[in-house]
Amino acid sequence: MIRLWPGSLRPKSVRIRLTLWYVGVLTVVLAVYLVVVYIFQYGLLTSQIYHDEIQDVETVEGLLYFDDHGALQLRQDYYSHPQSHLLVDRLMEIHDLAGNVLYRSDTLGAMVLGGTQKDDEGSSSFNERMVHLADGTHVLMISHRHPVEGRMLLIRLGYGLTPLAVRMQHFLLSLLLALPLALIVAGFAGYQIARRALAPLDSMAARAEQITASNLHGRLEIEDEDDELGRMARVLNSLLSRLERSFAQLQRFTADAAHELKTPLASIRAVGESVLHDGESRGAYREAISSMLEETARLNQTVEGLLLISSAEAGEITLQVATFPLREVVAGIIALLDVVMEEKHIRLVQQNELVAESLVVADRILLRTCILNVLHNALKFSPANSSVILTYDRIERSGRGFIRLSIQDHGPGISEQDRQRVFERFFRVREVRELAVQGAGLGLAIAKLAIESNGGDIYFEPNHANGSLCHIEVPAYEHANF
Repeated sequence: MIRLWPGSLRPKSVRIRLTLWYVGVLTVVLAVYLVVVYIFQYGLLTSQIYHDEIQDVETVEGLLYFDDHGALQLRQDYYSHPQSHLLVDRLMEIHDLAGNVLYRSDTLGAMVLGGTQKDDEGSSSFNERMVHLADGTHVLMISHRHPVEGRMLLIRLGYGLTPLAVRMQHFLLSLLLALPLALIVAGFAGYQIARRALAPLDSMAARAEQITASNLHGRLEIEDEDDELGRMARVLNSLLSRLERSFAQLQRFTADAAHELKTPLASIRAVGESVLHDGESRGAYREAISSMLEETARLNQTVEGLLLISSAEAGEITLQVATFPLREVVAGIIALLDVVMEEKHIRLVQQNELVAESLVVADRILLRTCILNVLHNALKFSPANSSVILTYDRIERSGRGFIRLSIQDHGPGISEQDRQRVFERFFRVREVRELAVQGAGLGLAIAKLAIESNGGDIYFEPNHANGSLCHIEVPAYEHANF
């Protein structure tokens, strides 16, 4: 990266740095511009001198004559010629082809103009060259041959470049005097432009300072979404949104943990205090310890559920995606819940079992967690001597294939108003609360996060007449055979 200043001298203000960059670049541009203009002006004036000399030579050619003594003269009325006044300060010398000087202007005195005559000098056109006089004067000279009364003459005419040098010095001085003034004006204008361009940054900084943990919903204002500052504001707003979600997630986790841990901890404390106060037998202590272990198991299950939900919401779950038959997972879950079914004499019915042999693409552990929670709820809330029906179907949704597992029970069911909230954490429908069935209300929330992490879906059938009907859709392997 190009640095204009050493680190210790670097201005702290971005406005000042931008202004100095602007002035620095402008200085270089103007310096190059001045050099180009100076060279162009010098070339233009030199070209003008050359054309003036040609006109002077053409004027002289019309005024030359030989007098009665054979001396070359200028006509006495040349001052009345439209261009003759240009000859007064010019340097002129006329030779014959033998090199003899026939005429020399008074402005030359005894000095020679152009030195030794060249063989082809002025023969074809006007020859231009730079020469030096004896006094050191630089002269731009042109040569041209012209016949006068039958004799071929070489006319040399030149301009001294001293006036041109003085004029160019004045021109350069004017440019150099104008440069600092232009830079001062440009610096002031550049600072104002930088201040105006960076004004939205000040506004965003002031707004960002107002955003705290208590009002993370605040966002930066975006004046123009298409410029760089607008894109930066969008990025910062996106960052604030992620922070708000993370902070809200942390608050929910803290509140949920405090809410759910309060009851088991209070129960453990109450049992312990009761035994210490009243318990005298070994059996009482054993019963108290058993109760404490039961509450501890529930407590551990609740904490693990909260951690799983928190990790899923934060996108921190690493999926171990594999391809396997859906029946393998379901069979393992049925074997695990066989004790519950025997205790309540619930019959498990499976329909379209051939579809269950289909391959699905998912994280086996998360899929097992989802199905286990839903099926366990179905068994827990179904009355004794009833049945739970598992139905397998192949469906298409959004151009993708899914294996749908439908779990139907004969429990209290879910009302329409509760159907939308049943997957919320710690939500329990009124009928379940009235049955006083133990549970933290995390099972379906975990099931939803688990299946959605695998790209599937879970929902309850609306307006189901008898019990509840839950559908779990798992992405199917595209080359599976049915």
